[in-house]
This record gives sequence, structure tokens and C-alpha cells, in this order.
Amino acid sequence: MILHLVRHGQSVWNLERRLQGQTMDIPLTDLGRQQAADAAARLSATAATLVLSSDQLRAVETASIIADALALPLRTSPVLREQSVGELEGRRYDELTPEPVPDGFDISEVRWGGGESVADVHARLRGFIAELALLPDEEIIVVSHGDTLRILLAVLAGRGHRDVEWIEFGNGEVVTAALPAADTHSAPC
Repeated sequence: MILHLVRHGQSVWNLERRLQGQTMDIPLTDLGRQQAADAAARLSATAATLVLSSDQLRAVETASIIADALALPLRTSPVLREQSVGELEGRRYDELTPEPVPDGFDISEVRWGGGESVADVHARLRGFIAELALLPDEEIIVVSHGDTLRILLAVLAGRGHRDVEWIEFGNGEVVTAALPAADTHSAPC
């Protein structure tokens, strides 16, 4: 199975440099809508048969633009939501102060702001991959969020939550990956 991973277009909070997390109702900017249209154009040559999206507004708006442009069905799932950062959601990046990692924890196991850890999201996405393997579609467009997609790439590569690569994943960017035939939902931690 081929997955075309798309990060949502620029949102109002991306523009304002705010932590979004699982805040549900943040719309795209005009630039974000254009980024979604550009992603649709890049994806037009694929054989995708389905668009799966996070159920958060910024992802749904992006996915809708892509699905409409390509005449594909769209399904949403809370499993594709961004990593929750709890009480930190809505804060501007310049308002944040670094916190030390508690003794005995790896940074990927800390639930910043009372939200989700990278390990939590990794486990959530391992389940998503197991569900994807049951779909008949051979090529799927997945619209989600920066951290979620970075963690999903680690799951697809069989890496554990401590081995996520924090690569740049720009708004509207498309990365194509393959769903391995191996059992990826049991990736080690």
C-alpha cells in the first residue's frame, strides 16, 4: 500500500505561531487553502482512491480541497489528530519556557502540558496502521498534522517512539511512503 502523507495547509494559529495540539476549530488561512490546492495538483498523477483525514478543522479543510479536486471520497478519523499538548494549546511559542525532562523518563514519554506523549501518539498510530492494512485501497492520501506525520513515518519505518526523526514537514507538504508488508503495529519502543 502506498500512502501520500500531507500536512494540513497553514492555519491561523500557524501564522500566529501558537501551539495547536488538539484544538479543533482552527481554520486555514488563504495561503493554507492555496497550499492545499497545490498539494492536490501534485497528487493528481497518483492512483489514490481515498482521502483519510484528521477530524480537526485545519486538516478537514485541507483534505476537502484535495478530495474535491481529485473527485475522491473523504473519511475523517480522530486517530489522525495532532499530539495533544494539554494546557499549552493556544500559547504562542515565544511564551513557552523549557521544562526539564523528569528523572527516569525519555523525552518521548513526557506528557507536556498534561497532553499526550510521543509514546502515546506512537501507540495510537500503530493501531491506525493495523487498520489501514485491512483496507482494499492500494493508494491512500492521509491528511494530518506535523508531529503526527513525523511519528507516523517512524511507525512505518518500524522505529519506536524514542527514535522519531523530527524532520521539517512544511504546511501542504506531501511525502510518499509505503506501508510495509511486515507487522508494523508491534514496533519496539
